[in-house]
Amino acid sequence: MEKVHILDHPLLQHKLSILRDRNTGVKEFREIVSEMATLECYEATRDLPLKEVELDTPVARGTFKTLAGKKLAIVPILRAGLGMVDGILNLIPSAKVGHIGLYRDPETNAPVEYYCKMPVDIAERDVIVLDPMLATGGSASAAITFLKGYGCKHIKLMNILAAPKGIAQVQKDHPDVDIYVAAVDEGLDEHAYIIPGLGDAGDRIFGTK
Repeated sequence: MEKVHILDHPLLQHKLSILRDRNTGVKEFREIVSEMATLECYEATRDLPLKEVELDTPVARGTFKTLAGKKLAIVPILRAGLGMVDGILNLIPSAKVGHIGLYRDPETNAPVEYYCKMPVDIAERDVIVLDPMLATGGSASAAITFLKGYGCKHIKLMNILAAPKGIAQVQKDHPDVDIYVAAVDEGLDEHAYIIPGLGDAGDRIFGTK
């Protein structure tokens, strides 16, 4: 489990409880998903490399640290992953954004890609895949597989909530990928919803249910 980072910061836990409440409205739900993405991004980017630069402050010249290394891209899994994008762009406005859409084949249960648009230099960037819920792990694993097909070598997965089955699936298929999540719940119901969970994140973000 060394690749699984459960972010137990009090602010994340407090905000997650608000998301779980069935009485939380669309506007508040959407805002909190974005806020949680910002807080999680702070942790997920903790290992970004730094380099030293010389510059002049209003008082004196000095040597200071700035980001070095590869640039970042974020890739939300449509549609719920869109709710996490702005929260990360608030921290890293220069990040490029790719999009990947998946649906599950009703006969085979295999994830099928229906939309994919990536920055042309995606293979040269560190990538963070976004999806609020990691339930069975099928969509997340498929998205990571597609990204590796584009040549991406440094990929992280960021979720708000996960089930043990989803974590196990991603770890089995992609043992090189770090997972960042605010909480791991007890399991899945017969419809593959996380229990106790927070319902369908996409419906609650976009008010479609």
